[in-house]
Amino acid sequence: MQAWRVHRNGEPGEVMRLEDVERPEPAEGQVRVLVRAANINFPDALLCRGHYQVRPPLPFTPGVEICGETEDGRRVITTAALPHGGLGEYALADAAGLLPAPAALDDAEAAAMHIGYQTGWFGLHRRAHLEKGETLLVHAAAGGVGSAAVQLGKAAGATVIGVVGGPAKAEVARELGCDVVIDRHTDDIIAAVKEATGGRGADVVYDPVGGDAYAKSAKCLAFEGRIVIVGFTSGEIPAPALNHAMVKNYSILGLHWGLYAAKDPAAIPRCHQRLTELAAQGVVKPLVSERVPLKGAADAVQRVADGATTGRVVVIPEGDSR
Repeated sequence: MQAWRVHRNGEPGEVMRLEDVERPEPAEGQVRVLVRAANINFPDALLCRGHYQVRPPLPFTPGVEICGETEDGRRVITTAALPHGGLGEYALADAAGLLPAPAALDDAEAAAMHIGYQTGWFGLHRRAHLEKGETLLVHAAAGGVGSAAVQLGKAAGATVIGVVGGPAKAEVARELGCDVVIDRHTDDIIAAVKEATGGRGADVVYDPVGGDAYAKSAKCLAFEGRIVIVGFTSGEIPAPALNHAMVKNYSILGLHWGLYAAKDPAAIPRCHQRLTELAAQGVVKPLVSERVPLKGAADAVQRVADGATTGRVVVIPEGDSR
């Protein structure tokens, strides 16, 4: 079979190689999965760089999120068990982590429904307790993680303000349902949020960016607002001023979705059931902007790393018909 492998750490476009390899053999508790679609996530780039919290042994195959088919014929979504990731024809996965792929979604959409949407659900509902009628500010609203938060925020009855970079991404954010769109290249984020909320500020901020995005978020929060930290795609990890959080009465909430598998594993299938219901109702649907063949995976991971994509980029090992 063919699979992309990383033999040394560096930029994805430089260190990923497409190779002929043997099919991976499952260890105890694992299953081998035929990859129908692999969704690219920013952590795939971090894995290539050696900057992720998990560092698989070299060489490894990236691709943490897949829709696939088990050897007994089940169509599933799951996270791949590294070092045998999803950017190949076959991947390995923990049997206990398999979830039924939503029937309302095709393979590419289903592959993109897992990590980003579960992160959004846990972040908005379990951590921030977003309520109907509140205002949600989403950074990188046209990206894969942000677009999921936009849809989930609208499904919860929130007013959603999306922050994007550039007019093309602004149009995507509007199509996703953002009530207000802010272009960080041309607009003053703080002033725009204050204007949109009548001076009150945002109740919940969903921040996968960090850096300057976090700093500006802290300045436009409502009383008892909540900032949900889900990542640092800017490459800059902010150092919060805790005195500011104290005098402004807001909360800073961390969200690492992967911990729930160890700390509260039953919550993941419950969340998946709710997301499946929303997909069946047409309320949420992953924004798949590109479907690329396996040979284009390295370039796709690099573009996701560079922030040059909108929505989700999904690799289809056998073409769009699989």
